[in-house]
Amino acid sequence: MNWIILIIAGLFEVGFTTCLEKAKETSGMTALFWLIGFFITMSTSLYLLYRATLTLPMGTAYAVWTGIGAVGTVIVGIVFFKEPADFWRLFFIVTLISSIVGLKFVSH
Repeated sequence: MNWIILIIAGLFEVGFTTCLEKAKETSGMTALFWLIGFFITMSTSLYLLYRATLTLPMGTAYAVWTGIGAVGTVIVGIVFFKEPADFWRLFFIVTLISSIVGLKFVSH
C-alpha cells in the first residue's frame, strides 16, 4: 500500500511542477489560480511522501518520489509544453525509469 501512496505522491509532484510552469506563462488571476494549485499539489505530495516513509526506507522513498516527478515532468514538458524529445533525453529518462523499478525490487 505504501508503494501506491508513494507513486501517487510522485504524480502530485508532477502536478505541482506543471502548475508552476502554467503560473509562469500566465498573469493576474489566472496565475494566482495556478499558484494556488501549486501549493495544494505540493502540500499533498509532501504529505503523501511522509506517509510512505513511515514504512519505506527514506532514501528509497525519496529517490523514487523524485524519479517519478522528474520522469513525469519531462513527459508533461514534451507533450504539453513542446520541449525537445531528442534521443539522449529519452535515453536518460528510460535509464531513470529502470533505476526506479530497480529500487522497488531491491527494497524490502
